Amino acid sequence: MKHRTAAELDPVDLYAVRSMLSESERLMQNSVAAFVDHQVIPIIAECFEHEHFPRELIGTMAELGLLGCSLRGYGCAGLNGVSYGLICQELERGDSGLRSFVSVQSSLCMYPIHAFGSEAQRKRWLPPMARGEVIGCFGLTEPHGGSDPANMKTYARRQGQDWILNGSKMWITNGAIADVAIVWARTDGGIRGFLVEKDFKGFRTSLVKHKMSLRTSVTSGLFFDNVIVPEENVLGVVGLKGPLSCLTQARFGICWGVIGAAQACLAQVIDYSKTRSLFGKPLAATQSVQIRLAEMSRKITTSQLLALQLGRLYDSDRMEPTQVSMAKWHNTRAAIEVARDARDLLGGAGVSIEYVPIRHALNLESVITYEGTETIHQLTVGRALTGLSAF
Repeated sequence: MKHRTAAELDPVDLYAVRSMLSESERLMQNSVAAFVDHQVIPIIAECFEHEHFPRELIGTMAELGLLGCSLRGYGCAGLNGVSYGLICQELERGDSGLRSFVSVQSSLCMYPIHAFGSEAQRKRWLPPMARGEVIGCFGLTEPHGGSDPANMKTYARRQGQDWILNGSKMWITNGAIADVAIVWARTDGGIRGFLVEKDFKGFRTSLVKHKMSLRTSVTSGLFFDNVIVPEENVLGVVGLKGPLSCLTQARFGICWGVIGAAQACLAQVIDYSKTRSLFGKPLAATQSVQIRLAEMSRKITTSQLLALQLGRLYDSDRMEPTQVSMAKWHNTRAAIEVARDARDLLGGAGVSIEYVPIRHALNLESVITYEGTETIHQLTVGRALTGLSAF
């Protein structure tokens, strides 16, 4: 058996997960990693500080085929699930806000149009969305309770051949910059999805400011005051299965994305601990620091293996929502713990955005909450294990 030295192991890929990828998957990861290294990381700290979403990066992301990348046809790249996961991982290594933008555009907006839309809707919306010329947002969460979507108050009623939409949505990524909103509302016949265009009369948005998390992401409220939506803008799905299937797609990307945030934190704190000297030796030469770094590596490695197997299940059409819940719960919890501990190991430097852990830790406070809180995912797994619902 060959014994490899520690120097030969990749500190952020200790189990050589990259070696388990296909050549096309590695090439996709490499191209997005280069984009993040050269165009995202140099500007993202300043964007975070000033609550700025870097719209100038959308064109490049579209050129790389990142928008709607797992969809087939209509100008989409048709990549497999593992490639989509790796894209999310590299984007979130840069910043959760950037991965959130791609997740919303791809999984929450383009996916439902592709899966539930008419052919006319697909032809109208998907090609320009893949090119980054049309931005979408996903309106499900409401101010009074995001974890119980069946309790939504937004309502649409028939009026001739049209629908009249009233209500509001909150904490909506991309809302204020979106050209079209995928809005879920109650109707007399069940929950339906509506394509609400930004210039529809009675539709307005507000920008959520003063956030301490996802500051590079546009977060908004959506408000509908007797908005007339034509029948041609209604998706062909009824019930919660529509929005919940979209959330499954987005959660899949999150399971991968948070690994990138954790890897960025570990890589930086390893470098710092080797150069920071206290009491006559580097921090990295102390037992307590090595134990903490090893814990971070264990959490990242476990998350990588969970995500890879989840991706293989996805690509063989065997993935179940409960498996996504397990990975979203585990990987997000692991990532936020890595980010917090990395921030602590940096000492006073850890509170500066010149170092990445504080930014990732703050962002992950949102990621662990949205697309299903940690508790919701724990209860989802518990329900699968027992056959009994505790919701």
